[in-house]
Amino acid sequence: MTFNRPLKATLILALCAGLAACGGNRSRGVSTTAANSAPPGGVELGREGNVETYAKSSIWDVFGPDSGDQTVNVNRYIWAASLDVLNFLPVQSVDPFTGVIITGYGTPPGGGRSYRATVHVRDPALDARSLNLSLQSRNGAVSPATTRAVEDAILARARQLRIRDRKL
Repeated sequence: MTFNRPLKATLILALCAGLAACGGNRSRGVSTTAANSAPPGGVELGREGNVETYAKSSIWDVFGPDSGDQTVNVNRYIWAASLDVLNFLPVQSVDPFTGVIITGYGTPPGGGRSYRATVHVRDPALDARSLNLSLQSRNGAVSPATTRAVEDAILARARQLRIRDRKL
């Protein structure tokens, strides 16, 4: 079966037009929540409600990386400082995807009272709002002044770590 030249050209144009139709507008019928890129010191690990979805626009997008996964931006300096400051507490659970560190009971050096902590790093910014700390003792709640002092120690250590990294 042989095709003449105008028929071949028509088939090629139809094929090209069909492929061009695959690369349509991405914003049509797609719900997109823009994911903020992590600032310096931020590591993308996972965040609830910050999911970016997009429509596959061509056949080649199927073979690319899947960016539909949930990501949370966690400040690496606050994360490391939390583990550093609370190193006297035994770590029970660490979840870098949600930014949660849960420790068991431990006694600080030079102290007689045992504490346990739950740390939640919620944001990529090196800011006090990024850190949520909950302290408990075996006798119950811990004073807000004690919790504030530990938060301040974590944030101060995080700033030290960031300054040290910038000097390298």
